[in-house]
Amino acid sequence: MRLHLFQILRRKSVRYSISNLCIGACIMNIKTVGNYSSLTCTKLTLFTILAVLIQITGLSLFITGFFPVKPTLSGISGLESFYPPGSDPTDLSQNVSTLPPDKLKSLYQEVSGVPPVFDRLVLMVIDGLPAEFVLGRDGMPPSKEFVEAMPYTQSLLAKGLATGYHAKAAPPTVTMPRLKAMLSGAVGGFLDVAFNFNTQAFLDDNLIGQFFRFGWKMVMLGDETWLKLFPRMFTRYDGVSSFFVKDTIQVDYNVSRHLADELKSTDWDLLILHYLGLDHVGHIGGRNCILMTPKLIEMDEVIKMIHSSAIQTQEAEQRGTLLLVVSDHGMTESGNHGGSSYEETDSLALFISPGTFGYTSETNIKAFQVDIAATLALLFGVPIPKNNIGTLMADVFTSLTDEQQLRILELNSWQLLRLLQAQFPEVECGRFSCESGSGGHDGAEMFCCLYLDAAALFESWKSKNSSRSVDGDDYRNIVLAYRNFLNSASKWLSGRATDKPIGLLASGIAAMLLSCSMLVCLLFVYGRDAPFEGRQHLSHIDNMQKWHLDEIFSLAVIFILISSMGSSSMVEEEQYIWHFMTMSLYLLFFRKTLQFSTPGRLLHAQNVNRKQKRSCSRIYSIVAVLISGRILKGWHQGGVNWAHLPDISKLLEQAGSAPIKSLQLISVLLVISISLTAILWPFWKSRFVMLFTVSFLFPGWLVLLYILNYQDSIVTSASSDAIATTLAQSIYALLSIFTVVILFAIPWFMPLKNSKTFRLFCLSSDIYPQTQREPLFWGFRDSIYAIGWCCVFSWCLLQLLLQQPINSMPVLLLLVQFLASIWYFSDGDPHTRQWVEVAALYYVGMAGHFGLGNTNTLATIDVAGAYIGVSSHSTFISGILMFIITYASPMLALLSMLIYVSVKDMSAIVDTQDDVNFGHLLKTCVGYPCLVPLGLNSIFLVAYTIILLLMRNHLFVWSVFSPKYLYVCATTTCIYIGTSFVALAMTYTCMVLVTRRSE
Repeated sequence: MRLHLFQILRRKSVRYSISNLCIGACIMNIKTVGNYSSLTCTKLTLFTILAVLIQITGLSLFITGFFPVKPTLSGISGLESFYPPGSDPTDLSQNVSTLPPDKLKSLYQEVSGVPPVFDRLVLMVIDGLPAEFVLGRDGMPPSKEFVEAMPYTQSLLAKGLATGYHAKAAPPTVTMPRLKAMLSGAVGGFLDVAFNFNTQAFLDDNLIGQFFRFGWKMVMLGDETWLKLFPRMFTRYDGVSSFFVKDTIQVDYNVSRHLADELKSTDWDLLILHYLGLDHVGHIGGRNCILMTPKLIEMDEVIKMIHSSAIQTQEAEQRGTLLLVVSDHGMTESGNHGGSSYEETDSLALFISPGTFGYTSETNIKAFQVDIAATLALLFGVPIPKNNIGTLMADVFTSLTDEQQLRILELNSWQLLRLLQAQFPEVECGRFSCESGSGGHDGAEMFCCLYLDAAALFESWKSKNSSRSVDGDDYRNIVLAYRNFLNSASKWLSGRATDKPIGLLASGIAAMLLSCSMLVCLLFVYGRDAPFEGRQHLSHIDNMQKWHLDEIFSLAVIFILISSMGSSSMVEEEQYIWHFMTMSLYLLFFRKTLQFSTPGRLLHAQNVNRKQKRSCSRIYSIVAVLISGRILKGWHQGGVNWAHLPDISKLLEQAGSAPIKSLQLISVLLVISISLTAILWPFWKSRFVMLFTVSFLFPGWLVLLYILNYQDSIVTSASSDAIATTLAQSIYALLSIFTVVILFAIPWFMPLKNSKTFRLFCLSSDIYPQTQREPLFWGFRDSIYAIGWCCVFSWCLLQLLLQQPINSMPVLLLLVQFLASIWYFSDGDPHTRQWVEVAALYYVGMAGHFGLGNTNTLATIDVAGAYIGVSSHSTFISGILMFIITYASPMLALLSMLIYVSVKDMSAIVDTQDDVNFGHLLKTCVGYPCLVPLGLNSIFLVAYTIILLLMRNHLFVWSVFSPKYLYVCATTTCIYIGTSFVALAMTYTCMVLVTRRSE
């Protein structure tokens, strides 16, 4: 019957999922072995998959509820913007929609009471430019290098021809949401960081739409994000991809090549220039990259060209052209962005006029990025966008009269008041009694009182034309009153927590709790069966019923991590917890090894010398893990609070490229040597295995070639860049093909004989007669061993290609840690439970994640590495590469589970009365390596989800807790992928071997 079933399976080319494969393997040989009948392979598979599906459902519900797109007021601002709330001219608004652009423009100017300050606008976006490069920091001027790089811009500031602001950007500091904030004045949802890679048309009320309805002719040159946000709105455009970060020259040349012609042209009202080169320079080499100064010089020349053109055309025009130089975000020292540090949020807003602004400009004026929308709207006489929460930048309106300046404050106040009334729909400001000095106001009443106070002062000021204060006290009081209202309203609206559907959040958490409970129960039931307890360990059953210190500590790690998640500082510095806990666990292993390796305990062994050798090798393994872990901890300082402190990577970077290149080459050669030795040592007589293994030398040689010739090249020619891209693509293809071929071919061709891997790792001659008579048992072990090492080898080569050069040695150290851990766990120590061993590998993987320089902020994501081998931008491919780079260590831990299983003592699985029970073999091998990572991750996921919900009104919910939750979700995805691959590899191998035995 079993033979017939497999003949049917072989005749049909069916792509089985992991669940179907495992269930099929269990059905082949369903036998009850002692107390294993409580949890069969089928039940284990079905319950695990069900738990994972429930967890995915719950996670989706929670994300949908907690990170919704922020609610906005529908429609666009129109004529009502120039009238106080409650007196909207609805009849006129209906007729306004039918007016042609020129008449609409005249109507708006008539009712606004304030003439446009400028006629045309040049909006120059320098992507990634920190404001301190131009304006300095904390009142101090910029560094001498930056001042000399931008002499013309500095001269404009010194002459009062420019006004500069440190315009603070809200996290996430990535391009698309920052552009939306500047043009609409609204703060987008946090998940805009994900939409940044797949930009859709921006439908909310914004300045581009207002200018378009005004009849403006608009030209866009630069980042193609503008074309995706505002399709069909530009008369002319030339878009370039913003994501190909290796390009620092052509991407800006494509913008500037049209500039001279556009400046001579008179058929546009708005010219948008979005330069990307400076941001790309930062991603490649950080703030101190050698290309940074030349790029600033280039930007200064562009500013000079535009301003000179504006001066020449000023004589022929009534009001002239405004040049507004802005940056969407700043950058960290390493050149990345996305988080909420000062360096990332310090963006620039530099207003440059053909004439003076009437005063000597200062360089330490602070504002918010959302203030740009209201300021531009009032400068050009268009309605302020409906969802704007910003306030006008008063220093650029000095050419207006006092009454006009008070009028623009009034218009800004009306717009924010409408937004507040949308949050408090039943509130009418006329209902409140706001006596001067009464105090005690809160919420809507406070805002109404602040607004009514300013409005009353303004009305009183307008009514007494002749008796106004000579020294301007009345005027200053009105400005102060309006400012109090505007600042209070803007701050409240920007910090307003989005209303979250509690029912949806509760359903999501309930589903994740159910899933977590199912996985923990499966672990408990599975652990009760003690699947790896061999016959030689039966004398230790009483000992295994006791809780040992390493088991208690493994559980304590979970509770310590969960308790630390409620602190924003501990979330920022999570790497210290992982490093400390992981190394402490291995110190406990070291203590236990010494404890059970004393001479008195070795007297009962049949072969004392062999036992002593094994004990020594275990001690050396622990020492290797501890030393490697300590180096990894000191390689990157990481975190937020102490990131500036010296570490190994900083010292190497200061020493120059030669030491880094040397360490990189040594790391590649050692990874290749260790991997090939580990694979070939057990199979040095097997031509088949040697052939497949030696084939990995070719991609390894290509990785070396790429590192030597192309990795450090910041400035490259088009031909060399094409060669580097082709070489990287060849490496991807070869590693993928070799890995897939080995995965599917080795189980069919692996020699069926006594296992060399078991003898190699166990160093024991006590191989039971029944196991010697079961060749398929050894075929399974050897196949999994070869597949596991080939996957690990392929993954390490991929990381050596993609990771920053400074991270090559940490990749080698991680490989050493996993190899040493597997060697330590390979002899089936009766004093260590298997779930503790798997948990230890999981902890090493998480500590290594931070050892590679990752943190819980989005700024440490390696964007540059995601474009190695990418000839043209692909969101999907670059996203995959970014994920591979970020989760190098956790995925390596999961892949190493294959090697771990292959070297464990599984002799108890062989039934002395019949053939190998492959259903039970599969359950035993897949059980802990999949259940423990899934269970641990599930506990962390549920715990942090609850903490995030509790912290939803915390000051750092969007800057600290929410980015961490994105990492938790990405880690969950990594666990799903890794455990699925492990289960698939083992299930496929098991089915092939059963098929071979049936033939």
